[in-house]
Amino acid sequence: MKLQKLFFAAVIVLSANAAFAQTPLPAVTTTHNVNISIPEVALLDVVGAGGSHTASIDLAGTAPSIAGEQMTFGPAATNSTIWMNYSSIIKSGSLRNVTVTITTGSVPAGLKLTVLAGDVTSGKGTKGTAASAITFLNSTDLTIPQNIFTGIGSVYTEAGNGKGSNLTYTLGSDGADYGSLDLENSASLVISYTLSDII
Repeated sequence: MKLQKLFFAAVIVLSANAAFAQTPLPAVTTTHNVNISIPEVALLDVVGAGGSHTASIDLAGTAPSIAGEQMTFGPAATNSTIWMNYSSIIKSGSLRNVTVTITTGSVPAGLKLTVLAGDVTSGKGTKGTAASAITFLNSTDLTIPQNIFTGIGSVYTEAGNGKGSNLTYTLGSDGADYGSLDLENSASLVISYTLSDII
């Protein structure tokens, strides 16, 4: 009889524990805020050979070697060592352009300077579209910057020489008056690029 009572008591205890385990506690939830900020970015740089950020190039015509021939424009009149890098983050629906102009000096009379921007193949984002070649003459109105890249959105081109857009400069004859060429009219120009919002 005593043994039966102990067995019955054990069954009661085990049953109570099983019933208690089948009732889960209610879930408890807590929250906090996460504030995310995206900065506006507008950065532009030109990089020369060796990664120089103060790139300077030389362009020159080639003197004739035979009497009666004219000055020509060979390899010394072309340079493609400069690359344009840019980073941009802009609001949805907005775009940016890159303009180019000569801010110091002017192209010597009788000559033309052409700048051609290559397509951007590095980086990611809305890279924009390169314009056709930009030509500067002695008579060019330098107060009006010209678009060399249009339709730039949020993008990065990657940084350094060999990244972004390759800029090719070419010196040539303006095809007008050879007689306007002046030995003492060599020039040192400052070419300026500007990244700005399209208004």
